[in-house]
Amino acid sequence: MSPQTTSTATAAQVTPPSEWQQFVSAFLKNKGATAGLLILVLMVLASALAPWIAPYDPNILHSGKEQLPPLLFGGTSEFIFGTDDAGRDTLSRILHGSRYSLLIGLASTLTAMVCGVALGLMAAFWPKTLGKVIMLVNDILMSYPGLLLAIIIAAILGPSMTNTVLAISLVCMPPFIRITRATALVELQKDYVTAARVMGAGLPRLMLITVLPNCMGPLIVQATMIFSTAILEAGAIGFLGLGVQPPSAEWGAMLGNARQYIQSNVWMAVFPGLAIFIAALSINLTGDGLRDALDPKLKQVS
Repeated sequence: MSPQTTSTATAAQVTPPSEWQQFVSAFLKNKGATAGLLILVLMVLASALAPWIAPYDPNILHSGKEQLPPLLFGGTSEFIFGTDDAGRDTLSRILHGSRYSLLIGLASTLTAMVCGVALGLMAAFWPKTLGKVIMLVNDILMSYPGLLLAIIIAAILGPSMTNTVLAISLVCMPPFIRITRATALVELQKDYVTAARVMGAGLPRLMLITVLPNCMGPLIVQATMIFSTAILEAGAIGFLGLGVQPPSAEWGAMLGNARQYIQSNVWMAVFPGLAIFIAALSINLTGDGLRDALDPKLKQVS
């Protein structure tokens, strides 16, 4: 082997892993986060493929087969999860309901994140004027219980999927404002921001290209936590009849419909409740893994 080949091989051996490789390696070391991400991916795939993998149309009524028990409790293989009070297949409605629940959670999280980041950046760049007003309103919103405030807003706006997204987005916005403002204020004191200003960078460039990318780590972690919170709040709003309206299948609405049968046919409430629980748990586990992978110091402290 020539000396040049040996030096090339040695250089290849000592090449440090990239930031992406370090992130993936740190994330995969967390077994709970890996399992959570896997479950979440399976739920998203089931949601996307629901029209093809669901055994029945979620709104079709099977006459004479109302409130059938699931296969586990003595039912038939025709309806693995049983049927509801109208004779609709529970498994099909769970699969189609994931589309509404996950879509509401995702849309609410993205809306809250975009608006919260924008307001947080404005509060950081104009701390003595606009920042005081934004943080005052933000503190007022955070002083109310989030779920209660979301229910009140949804009740005022009226029952619909769009109003549910708006209500949850407004409630989930304050954490994004706080994190963005706090992180941006720290970044504004660093030398690279001063250098960008000296070089003539305009305000939009400073906010969106110079400062914002360095604030994304904690924001991504917060978004995963808000995602699970949004799904839980969407379920609560749907349970009260203020969200997606019948006959559309949505996990919270399915729970609300099953509450009157919970003592006689408990399985009608078990499966939609279990779906909400698994979705929220998998997202929280994924968020914990993202936190540890993006900021190893937090893992060492915890």
